[in-house]
Amino acid sequence: MRYLTCFLAASALLLGSQAARADTLDVVKQRGHVQCGVTTGFAGFSAPDDKGVWRGLDIDFCRAVAAAVLGDAGKFKAVPLNSQQRFTALQSGEIDLLARNTSVTQQRDTALGAIHAGINFYDGQGFLVHKSLGVTSAKELDQASICMQTGTSNENTMADWARANGISYRPVVIEQFNEVVKAFAAGRCDAFTTDASGLASIRVSRMQDPDAYVVLPELISKEPLGPFVRQGDDAWLNIVKWTLHAMTGAEELGVTSANVDENLQSDNPAIRRLLGVTPGAGKNLGLDEKWAYNIVKQVGNYGESFERNVGMESPLKIPRGLNALWNDGGLIYPLPVR
Repeated sequence: MRYLTCFLAASALLLGSQAARADTLDVVKQRGHVQCGVTTGFAGFSAPDDKGVWRGLDIDFCRAVAAAVLGDAGKFKAVPLNSQQRFTALQSGEIDLLARNTSVTQQRDTALGAIHAGINFYDGQGFLVHKSLGVTSAKELDQASICMQTGTSNENTMADWARANGISYRPVVIEQFNEVVKAFAAGRCDAFTTDASGLASIRVSRMQDPDAYVVLPELISKEPLGPFVRQGDDAWLNIVKWTLHAMTGAEELGVTSANVDENLQSDNPAIRRLLGVTPGAGKNLGLDEKWAYNIVKQVGNYGESFERNVGMESPLKIPRGLNALWNDGGLIYPLPVR
């Protein structure tokens, strides 16, 4: 009986902690800000500028969730996490949302107590090399030393690709991302492999002479990147998911931070529903009807965020490619707010 009592007590404690973490919306409202897990510094996606202000595509998403929930895009806290820390921080409730260039995989979506809320950047694993190496294709990297970070999907992807293509390589695996970058810059390895977006960021922001390096053309994996939340909290999942669709939907409808106010007078039913002129969408989410208006007004639509952080208005100059809207040749397909 004593063991049964202990078991029941432990079970009750576990269920109680899960319930306490489940209603994230109430926790965020009571706290007054969103705890957002981000990288330790990844230019274009999440990194502090020279004044210590966090900026980037993923930071904009954190800001958008804060604008939707609290009416103020500034009411979020960036919590820097490395690859090993990110899911533990989400599971424990240290963060409300993981927006940290994280690939959606079957294991991560099923076995870690987390679930993805959408894709905000379609990517793939690639290679960065020094031009002096004279390599123009990843298939020329046989016998090369390749830098990568431990605790990421890059290790397994690299091993699978090399085996499939009959390529031998020497892995230089380092735990901390910044140390991997330093090792590559110091010439400890011939190539650096990670998501192509990360390589573009590293080349521009971390290499002393960016023009001396080149990102090879091959992508050896699919890396759909997006925000994660804890499993078991459907209300919070809905908010995070529809925040993304509000940003992409606003771009599809031509609603920007500059014209959102005049669009309050639009006759377009889709715009009126999105901006809360026709009520209902906010109530469905347990939010103010101006939830999406606040996102667009304070953060902008997806295209605005993309261009200023990683696109042609940014140092990275990544083309939209797969991250263009579906009606412009890309994979970004907003779900209807209705």
